[in-house]
Amino acid sequence: MTDENSIDAFIRGIPKAELHLHIEGSLEPELMFALAHKHGVELPYANVEELRNAYQFDDLQSFLDLYYAGAAVLRDEDDFHALTMAYLERSHADGVVHVEIFFDPQTHTERGIAFATVIDGIRRALADGERTFGITHRLILCFLRHLDAADAMRTLEQALPYKHAIVAVGLDSSERGHPPSKFEEVFARARREGFLTVAHAGEEGPPEYIVEALDLLHVARVDHGVRCEEDAALMQRLVRERMPLTVCPLSNVKLRVVQRMQDHNLKRLLDRGLCVTVNSDDPAYFGGYVVANYQAAQRGLDLSRADIAQLAANSIEASFLPDAEKQNWQRKITAFAAV
Repeated sequence: MTDENSIDAFIRGIPKAELHLHIEGSLEPELMFALAHKHGVELPYANVEELRNAYQFDDLQSFLDLYYAGAAVLRDEDDFHALTMAYLERSHADGVVHVEIFFDPQTHTERGIAFATVIDGIRRALADGERTFGITHRLILCFLRHLDAADAMRTLEQALPYKHAIVAVGLDSSERGHPPSKFEEVFARARREGFLTVAHAGEEGPPEYIVEALDLLHVARVDHGVRCEEDAALMQRLVRERMPLTVCPLSNVKLRVVQRMQDHNLKRLLDRGLCVTVNSDDPAYFGGYVVANYQAAQRGLDLSRADIAQLAANSIEASFLPDAEKQNWQRKITAFAAV
């Protein structure tokens, strides 16, 4: 076995969690066309190949325009079930043992799809995936930050009957011009209702957005967060508080947050002692699921096996699993890495 094959087998085999995955962003072109045919939706592309060739983005907004258009084929509960099961199958093949999935109800409710349709399809698939693959799960509702806070509050109220099924609320979509402070009241209400909180910050937005997410939204994790290096005091705080960052390497390259994988700061952040994790974000659009992200980072940044094991361990540490389950997986990661 070559060294490259050996490290790939190590990456695939080590137990890991995925904590930053937008389920709508796992909609592969083949499924998009199948659902478009099912519902009589006309896509502006002739075939799968033409659609896949359109996945060239200048920035976050150019991706989001295509992302929201693609989501229009998701119409009934079975569609959301099929979408989620397809993701879980790929995750199982990648050695993922636990997933914490984002879903964007506003993407669907604003076009007339019932909140229940969305969450019931996803939840049914997560239950099926746990029975079939043994993958445990948590569900995170994300608010679309380009919409107003009142719309987010209405969405939160729609979610209240599902408090038992949703562990946290988050914040995604267009970051520039939409600081976390815009949603301070919504997140305060969510915390009073018993939800944990996370938020996208410091991807395209400045480090100040990370500080706002910490101080105003009281997040348990920062999604992306890669611009933290621009603020030395923030870096020290993230290390001191052991605040997880859910980093998405292929996404950062695809959306020009960094120009090349070799320019990514993942290794520097890891070496500084930050609790960084590796995730796939919107894998259907950005060129790979979680193993592909680990592989790209390993090759671009010359990550060692010890680095890979630390990233896997961080993913479990940063999860919302109970402590006993975390300890169990940490022991398995340690044993796997020792072989």
